[in-house]
Amino acid sequence: MRSVLITGCSSGIGYHAAHSLAKRGWQVFATCRKAEDCARLRGEGLASFVLDYTDHATIHAALAQILDQTGGTLDALFNNGAFALPGATEDLPTDGLRSIFETNLFGWHELTRAVLPVMRAQGHGRILQNSSVLGLAGLKWRGAYVATKFALEGLSDVLRLELAGTGIHVVLIEPGPVTSRIRENSIPHFERWIDWENSARAQHYRDTLLARLYEKSQPDFFELPPDAVTRRVIAALESRKPRARYYVTTPTYILGGLRRVLPTRLLDLVLGKL
Repeated sequence: MRSVLITGCSSGIGYHAAHSLAKRGWQVFATCRKAEDCARLRGEGLASFVLDYTDHATIHAALAQILDQTGGTLDALFNNGAFALPGATEDLPTDGLRSIFETNLFGWHELTRAVLPVMRAQGHGRILQNSSVLGLAGLKWRGAYVATKFALEGLSDVLRLELAGTGIHVVLIEPGPVTSRIRENSIPHFERWIDWENSARAQHYRDTLLARLYEKSQPDFFELPPDAVTRRVIAALESRKPRARYYVTTPTYILGGLRRVLPTRLLDLVLGKL
């Protein structure tokens, strides 16, 4: 039975991927940051452990439990757990930026490094990194999240080059707008780190960001449900020769194309209107 470790499974992309892969016969280890979410997933029939990217002990304890159950092997890792920290870049404290990098990049890197010796020993493996259209192009108010995804793209590209010929494939999944709780979950981070009332852009917050964060809204233009990502995850895991990148949603295709063909000044004009 093929085995896969998925992080960030409490809802959204990770939750859907975990259940879908289990139905396809994968031995799924669905991890979450909170123990109560893991208990809920175990009640739904999934093997689930606590794995918090900011807690080194939980990273290594979860992996040890998984290897104990598989006999020391792991076919795939899907790094997925992340959060957003909205706000103008000039209002983003450096400690806030450190906090989002701890979860969205450094924890992913630590877990990946822990998994790689297992995959090297068995001679194969898949490492899937759930990036974003915001790893291809930056948008206003999203500087912290964009920074982590741009960093993830670069780190993953280099890792892919360095692992060539080992049987270990590194794949970037790049969704645009997908139905999830990321906006709702970003509110505590926004409230902790962004002093918007004393910002030079306070009126801009009132006119745009606050309503988007706190008021229930319609789905984003081109938004797709999580199964759109799961289809790409399945392809990346089960294809004999997976692609380096899998785009998901129309905006990713559009912005990926515009980034290749437009000069920076023209691209800025387009992105500035979004």
